[in-house]
Amino acid sequence: MGKRILDVGNCDPDHLKIKGLLQRHFEAEVVREHNHDGALAELRRHPFDLVLINRLMDADGTSGLEIVKTITQDPQLKRIPVMLLTNFPEHQQAAMAVGAVQGFGKAALSEPATVELLRAHLLASLSPGNPNPTR
Repeated sequence: MGKRILDVGNCDPDHLKIKGLLQRHFEAEVVREHNHDGALAELRRHPFDLVLINRLMDADGTSGLEIVKTITQDPQLKRIPVMLLTNFPEHQQAAMAVGAVQGFGKAALSEPATVELLRAHLLASLSPGNPNPTR
C-alpha cells in the first residue's frame, strides 16, 4: 500500500512540485489542505504517514507552526511525523522544539538530501525493526 502525505498550506505551484516529488520517488498519495481546521479534520478522518506544513498558510498567511503544535500535542495525532517547510533555519528549529521532525525548504526540493530526509520517515514503517508500523 502506498504512503499518504498531507500537504498543508502550500500555493498551487509549490503543491504541484511537492506532489510530483513525492509521487516520483515514493508513489505516494498526496492530499492537500489549505489551513489549520481543514488539516486537523483530514487527519482525524483518514490515516497519514507524514504531514508537510508550510511556514505560512497560502490561504490566509497564518503560521504553520501553530498547526505543528496542535498535531504534536494531540495524543491521537502526535505519532505522525510532521515537517515544517521553510528555508529559514530559525523557523525549522522552532518547529523541532515543539515536536516536528527535521523539515526542509522549498528551495531544496530538487536536492537528493531532501529525498533521503523524506525516505527516512516514509520508509520507517516498513523496516523490519519497527514493531509498530504506522500503516
